This record gives sequence, C-alpha cells and structure tokens, in this order.
Amino acid sequence: MANPFPDFSLEAAALAAGALFVVGVDEVGRGPLAGPVTACAVRLDPDHIPAGLQDSKQLTAARREALCAQIMAQAQVSIAHASVEEIDTLNILRASHLAMERAVAGLGLPVDHALIDGNLIPRGLACRTTALVKGDARCLSIAAASIVAKVTRDRIMVDLAQQHPGYGWEANAGYPTRTHLEALQTLGVTPWHRRSFKPVHNILYQENSVTP
Repeated sequence: MANPFPDFSLEAAALAAGALFVVGVDEVGRGPLAGPVTACAVRLDPDHIPAGLQDSKQLTAARREALCAQIMAQAQVSIAHASVEEIDTLNILRASHLAMERAVAGLGLPVDHALIDGNLIPRGLACRTTALVKGDARCLSIAAASIVAKVTRDRIMVDLAQQHPGYGWEANAGYPTRTHLEALQTLGVTPWHRRSFKPVHNILYQENSVTP
C-alpha cells in the first residue's frame, strides 16, 4: 500500500548518492484565467523539517499559512513568477517551467538534484532532475514548495482583488468559477487576465467583432 503522506526518502537517496544540495520544486496557477504563475524551490534541513507537511491542496488555508511561516524560517526558499504577458507569449506550460527555473536559480545554491512536481522537466535546469507525478503528495521538499507557492500566489490574488473588485479573486484566486466568469461578462477583461485562455479570448473576440 502506498504511503499516504509525503516522506524524505527521495531526498535521502539523492543525498546518499553524493548530492549536497537537493531541492523540491512546485508551481501553482496553471489553471486560473488571471494572475501570474508562481513557483517555489525549497531545500529542507533534514534535522528541522516542519511537522505536517502535505500536498497544499489537502490543507486548510490557515494550516498552509502556519506551515509556510515555518518553512520560510527553517528551510532555504526561493519564490519566482512568470507574468501574464509571459504566459500569453510562451504558453502556460513553458511559463510554468520558466517560473520553476527562476525559483531554482534564485536559491543561489549550486543545486545538485531538483525534484520536480509533474511529468515534465523544465529544459532550463542544468542540474540533475527527477520529475514526479503527484510529487507534492510523495516528497516532503515538493510538498513544502507547493505550500509556499500556494500561499504566495493567493496573497497576490487578494491584493489584485482589491484593485479589481467584483471578480472574486480573493476567494477564487483567479480560477474560472461562476462568479469570475459572470464578472468577465459584465465587468470585462482586466490587464491581469490571460488573453490566451479561451474564456478571456472569447470575450475579447466578441467585443472586437461587435459592430455599431
């Protein structure tokens, strides 16, 4: 039976194989219609791993906040983003990978091994990498990265919601909820909306195709 909680076995194996700097990397924000995509890279201290690390989606917002503070205090952490413009120019997958690459680079460490959530490896990473499907549920370093990335991006969307009220970003983080989609129709497209995403593109196309 599979372990229901993430563990440190993959990091331990990499360290045993001679790696000195092993990091977990995750991103959040591929699915929303608005806002950046945010990535995080985390190097945990094996002797000071916060208790209760888990896939961020399995935690309450309050628990994520508390764990994020612990991770920031006890681990080496780098957070990075890819902008809405980069998402629209590159595509969401490449922009997500770009944010991951920036997060790893931002650690300022000679990373030996990166454990990446997902099934694809960002092409800009020069170190040894392992892609792990559902990595945030299997690997403590990736779980930590998922928590920090989620908390960071949610805070960004709360701030943007104050600048652009009505879309519900403080609650939906830019995902295509009913509230968000209805607001797109009534309030229109903001500079923070991803124009390459179909619901946004369709509204812009409708506006451009209407003749007086």
